[in-house]
Amino acid sequence: MLSSPSPATSEPIRSLDGAIERCQALGMRLSRQRRAILELLWECQEHLSARQIYDRLNRQGKDIGHTSVYQNLEALSEQGIIECVERADGRLYGNISDTHSHVNCLDTDKILDVHVQLPPELLATIEAKTGVKITSYRIDFYGYELAS
Repeated sequence: MLSSPSPATSEPIRSLDGAIERCQALGMRLSRQRRAILELLWECQEHLSARQIYDRLNRQGKDIGHTSVYQNLEALSEQGIIECVERADGRLYGNISDTHSHVNCLDTDKILDVHVQLPPELLATIEAKTGVKITSYRIDFYGYELAS
């Protein structure tokens, strides 16, 4: 499941500066730890577990504790500044906060972000069949890496 931005802050965050501005607009303290987490997620452009984030930050010489990483990830994802993807093997965090789909590589376990736009006629058909007004959607694709 993806975390979703609160209605008051539903504008997509498209950059590190945008993420920092959103934190400030929400009155969130931009601690050294929180800034380091945001910088890492925007720099690496991957979906990472809390443990991977902790390990990478500490390898970079940023002395951040486990608890601080977990607490900051929770706060950032709850406010819709970063995404949290729930998987059977745990949560992964990424830098894109707006609605998007994922391509899941079964060879590498990587998740790639893609923006998919369904044709309006298809959405209308789904709405007619289900009686549900579609306001957003996410499609998960699964596959294997193509041989080079």
